[in-house]
Amino acid sequence: MKDLHTNTFRVTTEVQLKNLSTQLDLGISEEKKAKKLEKIRKDLGKLQDTMYAHNKYSVLICLQGMDTAGKDSLIRELFKDFNPRGVVVHSFKTPNSTELEHDYLWRHYIALPERGKFAVFNRTHYENVLVTRVHPEYILNENLPNIKQVEDLTPEFWQQRMKEIINFEKHLVNNGTIVVKFFLNLSKEEQKDRLLRRLEKEKHNWKFSPGDLKERDRWDDYQQYYEEAINATSTPKAPWYIIPADNKETARLLVAQTLWDLLSQYTDIKEPELDADIKENIAFYREKLKSE
Repeated sequence: MKDLHTNTFRVTTEVQLKNLSTQLDLGISEEKKAKKLEKIRKDLGKLQDTMYAHNKYSVLICLQGMDTAGKDSLIRELFKDFNPRGVVVHSFKTPNSTELEHDYLWRHYIALPERGKFAVFNRTHYENVLVTRVHPEYILNENLPNIKQVEDLTPEFWQQRMKEIINFEKHLVNNGTIVVKFFLNLSKEEQKDRLLRRLEKEKHNWKFSPGDLKERDRWDDYQQYYEEAINATSTPKAPWYIIPADNKETARLLVAQTLWDLLSQYTDIKEPELDADIKENIAFYREKLKSE
């Protein structure tokens, strides 16, 4: 396998998605990718156990990408070796009536992970500056002051909303949540092939919706708004990583390796030391149990 420096996927300067490859040849077989992924996910599962005992940090993983980018299967494969109690997945769809009675970040706040646990946002708070920019009429459902029609949504409105998202993430990091954001960068041609497979394989027909084609017609708009959001909100405390996603196995391995590389930097994550009195009397407690 080629030397893999996951920081190369981290957004630290302004990017143009059209200039980034959606494919990456790792120089290894699919079988070796699977074995390497298995090892990393087991290591991540052990780390989560340690984080639970340490009880200082939580991890928020944000996944974004066009339809068929592979978010669901990535989640399934990456967290196989986690304690089920250690990871929670949230998929944010169209806001319901209760959610619309609160500000747009409220439903994301209440889904945040507890200390010692991982949460995965499958589609995230960024939908509020992505889908709503492609379909600005959705904002009207939020019943905001001074927003009575689509024409009231000025460039300043979107800039302010992205500043609010940056502040939201900064607040999380300052309070012990490790925030890492992945954009699964899929080509339009690969999306076409994946949609066709949904139609051609009967067992996958249920995944297809005619709405998928309507959203595909807006591909260029989505790419523009993804690019703007990523460039505006990739910060040192909550970075974006742009992952080549035309090959699902490669994308899963890159996300896993990136997570491991990032979390390995937190050298303070350790199991707590036993209280000195308890440690001193371990032999006594052992004998007491054996003598029952």
